[in-house]
Parts: sequence; structure tokens; C-alpha cells
Amino acid sequence: MVEDNEPTRMVRRPLDPAYPVREPEVKGPEPKGRSKVYGKPRKGTSPVRMFGGGNEPKAQEGPRKPRRIGRNIAIGVAVFLSLVLIGVVALFFSVQGKMNNVDAFTEYDGRPAETPGQDWLLVGSDSRAGLSAAERKKLRTGSAVGRRTDTMMLLHIPDGDARPTLVSLPRDSYVPIPGNGNGKLNAAYAFGGPKLLTQTVEQVTGIRIDHYMEIGFGGFVGIVDAVGGVEICPKQAIKDPKAALNIKKGCQIMDGGTALGYVRTRKTGAIPDFDRTQRQREFFSAVVKKAASPGTLINPFTAVPLANSAAESVAVDPGTGPFNLLSLGLAMKNNPVTTAVPIGSLPTIDGQSVVKWDTTRANQLFEALEADKPVPKSALEKG
Repeated sequence: MVEDNEPTRMVRRPLDPAYPVREPEVKGPEPKGRSKVYGKPRKGTSPVRMFGGGNEPKAQEGPRKPRRIGRNIAIGVAVFLSLVLIGVVALFFSVQGKMNNVDAFTEYDGRPAETPGQDWLLVGSDSRAGLSAAERKKLRTGSAVGRRTDTMMLLHIPDGDARPTLVSLPRDSYVPIPGNGNGKLNAAYAFGGPKLLTQTVEQVTGIRIDHYMEIGFGGFVGIVDAVGGVEICPKQAIKDPKAALNIKKGCQIMDGGTALGYVRTRKTGAIPDFDRTQRQREFFSAVVKKAASPGTLINPFTAVPLANSAAESVAVDPGTGPFNLLSLGLAMKNNPVTTAVPIGSLPTIDGQSVVKWDTTRANQLFEALEADKPVPKSALEKG
């Protein structure tokens, strides 16, 4: 008998390629966030919450959809535009109700026919209405009763995109005044107010006036201050105690009182009134451009005071409303041509110094405006 003392040897059979041995699957650690819930693998990668949710913070929402942002912006813009429109309409009716009307036109035989474009007669009077005694003293305006024309300008706004033309009419111009013989242009206002002044200007120029606007000293100051002052560029330093003026040469922002003194002073030039008309045109262009600028019109803190000040201090013919004034302002932004009626001589008649026009050049000027054409350079006054 053979003793079975040796261990039994396992004989490894060659592996059959047709029957590969499957290697045991080695399981690694559970992926983070893939813990089991009640014995089953749970879905998702967020941490497991305790019963009741605990105090774990909520997952942050993704960015808001662009469509929702665009819709909110559109709604906001629509609301803003609606408020602006309501404000404009309310301001329009407010200004319309406060505007001062003055009868400035009359029908008469031989009145010029209507011409292309718009023609304005702009008048600055020396009325002290609206100024207190302290203001009159400060501004050196005096206390004269009544009013006289201190500034007269003809503004032609052409049809289309051509530049407007602003023409100064010297107040000492020696012209025929209907029913009163010959005299200074500003005497027409003294004799018959705006109606006679308008008729006189129409007859000596051959141009039918469409709109009339007049402003006194008080309104002048109020409008300038309402727009936050205007930039004026004096060509020389001017000191004139009679006009409460003391300014340096060069561009500077002037408030209402300083600007009033600037256009009234007669301390400059060999022909003081001629220099005054230049300064008046310079000022008028500056203040109207400032008033019609987007920064003024869009800003309620300047637009509302300006509208109220203009409505209360400006007198216009009944056919002129807020939109006409706005169109005037927008037209003045188109770099107007500024000039004066060409001067022929400066004689003394009946003891008074007067201005006689250069008839030939003056006719060229007014005929061009009447036909709504550019004024020939030969008809433009230099300076």
C-alpha cells in the first residue's frame, strides 16, 4: 500500500483560448456624490440632504435668460418715453396758457404778399416790468416808465436746410413811418406800438412778417439765468458803470445781469450803435442755441424753468405758439448768417444823429430774403 503522504498536486491545464478566464472585477471607491440611498445608487451629484432639508444653501440659479433681459429693457424704455411724452404735453399746455399775446399785425393797402420761409421780427424793449427796485438798481436799468425799442432784428428762416439769416435793424435808421413822416425806426414803436413798428418794417423791407416776438429787460435776465448762463467771447475788456458791466476779453460764461449790460453798453467802437447790434446778434444766437440744445431740453431742471420764464416774459402775436418758438430755436442751431442792414451814411437831421441805409445794397439784401435765396456777399455788412 502506498502511503498517501505527499500533497496532491494540481495540474494546471493549458488555457483554452476559446474559454477565457474572467478576471474578478475590482471595485474602487464610490465616486464622490454617488452615495446610496436606501441601498440603491442615487442620481445626481449634489450632496445628500438630511430629513427636512437642513440649512444647506440652495443651488444658485443660472444667469437670467437674454430674452427676459431684453423684454425688461424694452418695457423700461417704453415707460420712460411715455413719461417724457406726458411731461412734454403737460409742459406745452402750461406754456401755452402763460404766454403773453400782443397784436402786432394790421391789414393795410399795399401790404407785402406772403413769401417763402418764415420771417420773424424780434424786438428787445427797455421795459422794466418784472424787475424789483433792487434789481433795477443793481442792473443800472433806471426807472423810466413805459417802454421803447432797444433792439430790432429780422430773422429769415428759409424753407429746406439752408442757413437762416439774422439781420440787425439799427434803431436810429432813418425811414418813412406811415402817418408820421420820416424818423428813427424806434420812433415807430413809440408812435403806434408793435402794429406800427411791424408795418414800418414791412414797407421799408418789402418782406411780410409772419411772427412777432418781444422781450423786456426783466425777461432777458430771466431767460439767460434759466439756461445756466451763456458763453460770450468779447473782443476787448469793457468797463461801463452805467451798464453795470466790468468784463475781461475772451470767452466766458455770462449770467443774465452781465449779458444785459454787454448788449446795452456803448463804450466800444467808433460807431457805438453799430457795435451794439453786433453784440446783440452774438448774444441772441448764443442764448437761443443754448436754449434749444438737447442738454437743456431733456433736462427738466432747465427745461421747465426756461419754458416758464419764456412764457411769462416774452410777448408774441396770437398766431405764435410754443412749437413756433421751438422751431425758431432749432433753426438757430444751423449756424445762421448774421449781418446788419448796410449803412450808407451817418448824417445829422433835425439835430439828431441818424443812420441812412446804403439803398442799393439794402435792396439786394431784402430781395434775396424775399425770394428765399442766399444773400449776396456784396450785400452783407462787414464786421
